[in-house]
Amino acid sequence: MQGRKKASTHLTRDSKLFTTILEAIREKKGESIVSLDLRKIDEAVADFFILCEAQSHVQIKAIADNIEKQVALNCEEDPYHVETGEQWTLVDYVNVVVHIFNHEHRKFYDLESLWADAEHLEHND
Repeated sequence: MQGRKKASTHLTRDSKLFTTILEAIREKKGESIVSLDLRKIDEAVADFFILCEAQSHVQIKAIADNIEKQVALNCEEDPYHVETGEQWTLVDYVNVVVHIFNHEHRKFYDLESLWADAEHLEHND
């Protein structure tokens, strides 16, 4: 992606952006929430991926919309890019990229295996 660069400061799982995204997903009942720590992978385009599942395209949209709303309110940040779809929506904040899937698409694309070198952490309460 031309023009894309990581911010000079690395995020952590305790960063305001990261925790705001997790809370926004939970508010809309996102399921199977996992973060992948990509900071030690040279080819990675972000510091973290956050993945979750939704039961319907309506819930996928609700989660994505809530992430954008809560991050704007709490972090005063807009997404770098949003890719919307009925089975998979991506909300990109450069250092954190959120993937909201329906179950079948998450299983098919299997990002957890694709990025198997990344540290995985589940965020299900």
